[in-house]
Amino acid sequence: MSRNIDTPLISLGPLPPPPRLGPADDDDDVPGADRIVRKHWYHYLPLLLAVCMILAPHPSLLIIFVNYHYRVHGALYHAGAHLLATYTLTFLAFSSLIVVLARDPGPVGDKSQGEDAAESEEEGFLEALLAPPEGEDAHGPGKWCKKCVAPKPERAHHCGTCGRCVLKMDHHCMWLGHKCIGHRTHASFVHFLCCVTLLAVYIATLCGSVVVWAFTHPVSIDETTPVHAMFLTFYGIVISMVIGSFCVYHLYLVSTNQTTLESLSPFLLLRHIPPLEENADSRRLSNPPSEHELSFEQRMLVRDAHRHLRLYDIGFKRNWAQVFGWTRPWGWVYRLAIGGACTGDGRTFPRNPRAEQMLARLASDLVSADKDR
Repeated sequence: MSRNIDTPLISLGPLPPPPRLGPADDDDDVPGADRIVRKHWYHYLPLLLAVCMILAPHPSLLIIFVNYHYRVHGALYHAGAHLLATYTLTFLAFSSLIVVLARDPGPVGDKSQGEDAAESEEEGFLEALLAPPEGEDAHGPGKWCKKCVAPKPERAHHCGTCGRCVLKMDHHCMWLGHKCIGHRTHASFVHFLCCVTLLAVYIATLCGSVVVWAFTHPVSIDETTPVHAMFLTFYGIVISMVIGSFCVYHLYLVSTNQTTLESLSPFLLLRHIPPLEENADSRRLSNPPSEHELSFEQRMLVRDAHRHLRLYDIGFKRNWAQVFGWTRPWGWVYRLAIGGACTGDGRTFPRNPRAEQMLARLASDLVSADKDR
């Protein structure tokens, strides 16, 4: 039986691109992979409640402005000034809230939206080939996220709820539409907290003075206005204490150039320490070591270093300029409107000049403590 010698034995033809492993595919393959929570209508209920809490005081405020400032004292200009201040703070709060909701917190991938499916799959296959081998650290700064199958830049973290990595992730906020706060929205989030806190303090102070005046002049005012004033005073004090404490904490984070995750997770420092020295007398630690490998003494060393080491602290003024994104001397004035956005690409950040020295000391202390185990 004759056969055409020009015909190959096996003809593969154009092979289809390999499937790209995304967060949904990783759920069954990677142990402990996070399940993606699809947003439904009830995920926006906390956001609706937050908006209602901002708008709730305004009807009672209008009653106080009319009955107390205008009818009792005849101070139309005072009522107008208080009204202007109240609604200015409300407008600023909503402007920053809209920015947080509408803007992506920090996309790690920079692919254009016009790519076709085949090109996207080929890039995904190339990224998978470039992934580190199994057993190597894939969670260090500027390395690899196995859940996203993509590089993970410095200060980026994988959010299990959103199913993606976020540049300079601060935290995942259920109150703001179940969105992450990251590199592009952290400044607006802090601006939102400041505006809400100032609005609550202003309302509590304004209505508190009305309550004091109503108790000293009970005949000169109607019966309902003091009730509204007492309610708003209590409401403003509660909001000031709850949101204000959260706001002060974030102002501290901005001043020291930290995120919530970096502030609450001392063992993130292990990603940044230099390679540990090889020593036959000590136990074998990974490079960099994992938290579960450390003894109690070593854990205390890391926690103590975390209290003194601010990895990205480059000075108070430069920290604020970096987070809120101004470069000119009076650039902060414009940022009062919406809070601005962080400078840079969100992938690399200047470090504290003393950070490398303190990290090297921490690595040396971990090796020394490991000898005594």
